[in-house]
Amino acid sequence: MSNFADLRLRVISAIVMVLVGASAIWQGGWVFLALLTLVGGLMIWELARMVDQSLAPAKTVLLALIAGAAVLRVGFDAGFIALLALFLAPVLGLVLLKKDRGLFLVYGIAILFAVPSIFWLRQGGAHGDGLIWTLWLVLVVIASDIGGYFFGRIIGGPKILPVISPKKTWSGTLGGWALAACVGFGFVIWAGADGFLVVFSIFAAIAAQIGDVVESAIKRHTGVKDSSALIPGHGGFLDRFDALIGAGLFLFVITKIFGLPMLGAI
Repeated sequence: MSNFADLRLRVISAIVMVLVGASAIWQGGWVFLALLTLVGGLMIWELARMVDQSLAPAKTVLLALIAGAAVLRVGFDAGFIALLALFLAPVLGLVLLKKDRGLFLVYGIAILFAVPSIFWLRQGGAHGDGLIWTLWLVLVVIASDIGGYFFGRIIGGPKILPVISPKKTWSGTLGGWALAACVGFGFVIWAGADGFLVVFSIFAAIAAQIGDVVESAIKRHTGVKDSSALIPGHGGFLDRFDALIGAGLFLFVITKIFGLPMLGAI
């Protein structure tokens, strides 16, 4: 039972996050954008505190405000000038931070492109189906996380990356892929998506797990256990949404290169 000692707190926090997130996704528009603006700013705040723990609080808040403003800006205008604003906070970190500036720059840019890409997905979609695509993406990430948590703790077994993320096992990884495939199959049945979405869901789950591993590597490098304590039972926003960063970036790149034809039947 010790493996599930934190389950109750995690479940309560997860329920609150699901209610808030699902409501914002359903509403879309400025409501969803406001939530993403807040989350994007908080993640940059957490990253700054992680990589340079001596950084003055006022400077971390400044970086967070600039990052949030940039996300808000591109939500209304995704033009070239607005996109440049996404680089402001990461580049300013090169000046304000005393160490791991390159790490803050690269991961900060990843965060600030992943966050608005989810908003763009909700607003657009290949055929005006942004809500369905956003639900699919979120459910795939959740399924990957649930599969990793329960399969890893129930089955256990060999570790996949013991140096970077000692809790992650092959059983959890494969369990996450399996549940993500089930989500894809559900959308094939419910939304009339192409059958390839089942395989594509596994690819998205892999990207989500890579996002999780990257954040774990950063925490190990900086010597912190959690990115913050803002979410009871889950740590910080980076701890909770690191997988969504990976999946969001993956989907953004795929969309730009190939489009998203798998929901064409809708």
